[in-house]
Amino acid sequence: MLDRIKTLLERGVGFEMREIMSGIHWFENGAGPVGEFPISFNVVWGTDNILEWINPKSQRFLINDLRGSINVGGLCEKADVRGVLELRYFKDFKIRYQFDFEANGRIYTYVGEKVNIKPWNLPVSHTTCFGTIVEKDTNRLISRSVVFFRYSTIPQFLLSFRFKL
Repeated sequence: MLDRIKTLLERGVGFEMREIMSGIHWFENGAGPVGEFPISFNVVWGTDNILEWINPKSQRFLINDLRGSINVGGLCEKADVRGVLELRYFKDFKIRYQFDFEANGRIYTYVGEKVNIKPWNLPVSHTTCFGTIVEKDTNRLISRSVVFFRYSTIPQFLLSFRFKL
């Protein structure tokens, strides 16, 4: 039994969770139609090795791999995404989502941040994410957004937790 536990720890035990966020975005002047449009992403994030993930000296400390899809009104629907979710609680009191996706033959990068994370404001800071979309090759700002983790998705979020062996 101890040998099996040792093998699992050496190989790495991980976890993953599914998170859904939705809100609005608006294009920068000249980057798309005028007005507010829906934006949402449905992602799975986690790690392959919890021991690396919780080790403050590790390069992967609180860094999660992320994959899923994004819908950006006026730009794309169900575009595949790949990137990272960083829990930057101890660096700058943020959670940062960063991922790339393709739409209309171009690669875009989404960066969204949940900011000012403090113990007394968790209901707001953990549910509101401010984001931008830039064209990856040119770094041209395409869109700004605000997306929310909806309280109604909490049960689905918690029930999505899975260990990865």
